[in-house]
Amino acid sequence: MDSDGENGRRKPECEAVGALNSKMKGTGNQSSKDMIFRADKIDLKSLDAQLEKHLSKVWSRTMSLDVKRPKEEWEIDLAKLDLRYAVAHGAYGTVYRGTYDSQDVAVKVLDWGEDGVATAAETAALRASFRQEVAVWHKLDHPNVTKFVGASMGTSNLKIPPKNPSSFDNNPPPPSRACCVIVEFLPGGTLKQYLIKNRRRKLAYKIVVQLALDLARGLSYLHSMRIVHRDVKTENMLLDTSRKLKIADFGVARVEALNPSDMTGETGTLGYMAPEVLDGKPYNRRCDVYSFGICLWEIYCCDMPYPNLSFADISSAVVRQNLRPDIPRCCPSGMANIMKRCWDANPNKRPEMKDVVTMLEALDTSRGGGMIPEDESPGCFCFAPARGP
Repeated sequence: MDSDGENGRRKPECEAVGALNSKMKGTGNQSSKDMIFRADKIDLKSLDAQLEKHLSKVWSRTMSLDVKRPKEEWEIDLAKLDLRYAVAHGAYGTVYRGTYDSQDVAVKVLDWGEDGVATAAETAALRASFRQEVAVWHKLDHPNVTKFVGASMGTSNLKIPPKNPSSFDNNPPPPSRACCVIVEFLPGGTLKQYLIKNRRRKLAYKIVVQLALDLARGLSYLHSMRIVHRDVKTENMLLDTSRKLKIADFGVARVEALNPSDMTGETGTLGYMAPEVLDGKPYNRRCDVYSFGICLWEIYCCDMPYPNLSFADISSAVVRQNLRPDIPRCCPSGMANIMKRCWDANPNKRPEMKDVVTMLEALDTSRGGGMIPEDESPGCFCFAPARGP
């Protein structure tokens, strides 16, 4: 390669970084100071491996610092935790039923990836997500929000029950990168499961309003704490033995930004996501209000919105064609009005959740039996096959 100027100074793009010295091909015994190389001779795969190895060492040091740091107020004593069996599986972990200090609990074990498999960036993202969930959840106290019990940042001592209860071979222990969050156990299951169970019979109007009020009060409380749930759906609502609804799963919840432009990106579940979220525009707590409107329809109808449309069709039609679920003719006008106001395309026209609570409380539940069952609905188009744009 040519030198630049009389001093023989090399071009900046040809200067070798000292740390890359051992990874250059054909460099002979040249020192890093005198090295000149071609970019196509760099062993990028080897460099990637070295970088990942370095980041793993950094991660290990970070974990050791975690061990030495003072315990957070929400950290639990793993010796008091007893896992019984798995109740649900997700992309990044498993939910178990168990006991903590004699209390029935649900334990969400998040796997941050086996050592050497997950990249440092992936691990850091999952770790941040976990801390975010705990930071949001442990400060909450409301009858319609699932009660937070505690969490642990390292579960190497966690005793995972065997997949086959009759087997004497325990599952291998979770990697040191795993963590867990512990909440009260609610035996009623999810609201989604409850609605599916009542899909044919439907729910009495009084029960519809009670469930809707529980959800609205819980969301109103979250919004008063400047927390946007961002994934309001019937699968994330749990029921206790008396059918009281409690909001759960704060994995994507976050404190509301003062500047709406700071909150963008598609977060949530298709079918429940507000148009502005689907369109990648700035949003605020009113995206939860939209999702509530869809949930309200689902509670009343005990049915799924847009059952005949693909995810891509839903996303496009909600944003561009103002697609919303069909409100049955048998739906009381007061209830239908709340649905429409909540899922308005303009976020600024949607009511605050505290106002939704007031509107629901004003509904007369002494009249009307709720959604008309499928085999008792002559003339009602509640279950017309065609839905969508």
